[in-house]
Amino acid sequence: MKKNSIYVEIPIHAEMEDLWEASQNPGLHEQWDLRFSSISYQPKEREDDPQEFTYRTNIGLGLSVEGWGRSKGTHDGKDGSRTSSLHFGTDQKISIITEGKGYWKYIPKADKDMTFLTQYDYQTRFGTLGAWVDRLFFRPMIGWATALSFDVLKRWLEKGMTPKSQYLQFFAYWILSFFFSFIWIYHGLIPKVLYKHPEEIALAESLLPLSVSANSVVFWMGIAEILFGLSWWVIKRRRRLYYLQVFAFPILTASAIMADPSTLTHPFSPLTYNSSLFLLSVLGLAVSRDVPTAKNCKRQKKESA
Repeated sequence: MKKNSIYVEIPIHAEMEDLWEASQNPGLHEQWDLRFSSISYQPKEREDDPQEFTYRTNIGLGLSVEGWGRSKGTHDGKDGSRTSSLHFGTDQKISIITEGKGYWKYIPKADKDMTFLTQYDYQTRFGTLGAWVDRLFFRPMIGWATALSFDVLKRWLEKGMTPKSQYLQFFAYWILSFFFSFIWIYHGLIPKVLYKHPEEIALAESLLPLSVSANSVVFWMGIAEILFGLSWWVIKRRRRLYYLQVFAFPILTASAIMADPSTLTHPFSPLTYNSSLFLLSVLGLAVSRDVPTAKNCKRQKKESA
């Protein structure tokens, strides 16, 4: 089965030594690289020996993958570039990777501008099944994790944003996006489209003229909510969705209370429920500014003419 090696490239405005230290010092490297939870260098007998290290990657549910690595040395190019070659692998059967090879390259440009890139490939376990799992799931995931990590490193060196704060922002942003998508789809699909809950019908009847069918209005409101929920996965600029919710939730709350003031005494009052969603929308606005993204990296190597 033909497979493409993983390639990631990003421009970084930083000094060569700062970029080198952040990527070669294991204590710094493990902070920004999403692929590793910890990296430990092994002592060398001689200065020019390859640098051996061990790594651990936590994969959830108390499980982790531990492996070995060997940095084969660095090479200084005539243009001032540096290259660090790598050989890595693991004997743990839980890992789809057996071993692989790759390199990092540091290319200086004008005025402290750098190009930082990596290219690597690996062999897989579990025969044909492992090859298909790698091609369809694992390889895209590990490539994405590499690119996201490179963008986190870039922001750390250029803006001083710590990797920990960036990952907290990143995961908060996506958890909130998933949450709001689920909320809108659920409340459009279940009580409005599928079951047409009596309280939904009664609320619509209290706000609509007698000549208008409340059933139809509730149904199409449900469709609109479902589409809005799906838009969280289509629209790239989600800040606009957060702004819309910040304005919409107070209006929805006021409308529900005016239609039926007794809802204020319900166990799940629209006042408290929508207020919670309003505050989460404000939080979403706060964390959605300048979120780290793998899209800032180049993922295809430029072919030589």
